[in-house]
Amino acid sequence: MAMAMTWATPFLSSSTLQTQKQAHFTSSRKSLQRFATRCSLPDDLFLAAKHAVDSYVKNGMVIGLGSGNASTLAIQYLGQQLRAGALKDVTGIPTCVGSASEAAKAGIPLEQYDDSYKIDLAFDEADIMEEETLAAIVGLRKLQGDDSIIKEKTILEAADQLIFIIKEKKFKGSVEGSIPVLIKSVNWLETAEEIDDLFLGDAEVWRRPAIGYADPLGGDFPLVTKEGHNILDVIFTSPIESLVEVAKTLDQIDGVVEHGVIFRNPCTAIIASENGLQIVDNTIQMESSNL
Repeated sequence: MAMAMTWATPFLSSSTLQTQKQAHFTSSRKSLQRFATRCSLPDDLFLAAKHAVDSYVKNGMVIGLGSGNASTLAIQYLGQQLRAGALKDVTGIPTCVGSASEAAKAGIPLEQYDDSYKIDLAFDEADIMEEETLAAIVGLRKLQGDDSIIKEKTILEAADQLIFIIKEKKFKGSVEGSIPVLIKSVNWLETAEEIDDLFLGDAEVWRRPAIGYADPLGGDFPLVTKEGHNILDVIFTSPIESLVEVAKTLDQIDGVVEHGVIFRNPCTAIIASENGLQIVDNTIQMESSNL
């Protein structure tokens, strides 16, 4: 994966590197409702997954089932609750191959997503989350089979309520790392250069490989998604001031199909640590902004 490597100078031309940076990001500082619960259980991530199911899943719900270790734990626990009769008539909508497989093993009834479904709740594991806004990055993990960042985001954004289950170390006041960006394969280099121009000096742009080691062009076998797109990993070399502003900027670029930033209200983060759980909710923020 590109993110795990020590990055060399990116592929973009010297003329491109003279282009003045076009995007300036401002950080929105808003207070969020917070509270903490303490527990002596050793598996903090399981505790967070259990809390997500016990506190938010109700009988008769349609649930978007996310990816990652935390989502797997929540799916397994949800299956236990259904088998025990503590929950009834819950249907799962998997966001990826892994969640579909885990849900099938757990005995959760499944349906494939289409626009006719009303999704009551979705849970997922964020790769990283911005403290101030609860904006999150998804899609950094390796895609399997028919996995799709587009499908994952569509299901998460369609849900009436969105819950992210994350480790404390992924909940950051200052976000660093990379953002996956899906682009059209035709003229991909032109799109990559435009993204590099916008974040000049702050990020490097690498095309993700399907197999083997990464290089700026994606190696001998660049990844092509099920929809026929390439993935660029925009690797920030300095802290990202605002994920929301980055997402808005990427949305304006011709050739960008989707990206891994998700930001919406309402959203709840369940943050697992050795000292217990912290639950952060931006619903209060949303309501106050509408006054």
